[in-house]
Amino acid sequence: MDVEHVVVTTTVSSEPAARALATGAIEARLGACAQIVGPLTSVYRWEGAVRTETEWRVEIKAAARRAPELTEFLKVEHAYDLPEVIVVPIVGGSAEYLSWLAEETR
Repeated sequence: MDVEHVVVTTTVSSEPAARALATGAIEARLGACAQIVGPLTSVYRWEGAVRTETEWRVEIKAAARRAPELTEFLKVEHAYDLPEVIVVPIVGGSAEYLSWLAEETR
């Protein structure tokens, strides 16, 4: 399936870190908009131990063609050793919104 639009998601340890990543991605025109969700509780295994931490999720809407650059931006700017970066296709939605999304990431 050819996808034109995506949501790229990552999590960070603080609201200021989430704001910084979101702002940087939008300023670089790698995404059209970003939402910050949190705080939320994450449970995961890291270095052999199960951990529970408070995190904030950053969801960035972008043109699919910008996803590789946005992924690299998040990996470079992120404070975690192994940041979560997940790209999810947008398979439908408001035509006007998706057009705006593509225009903002040119």
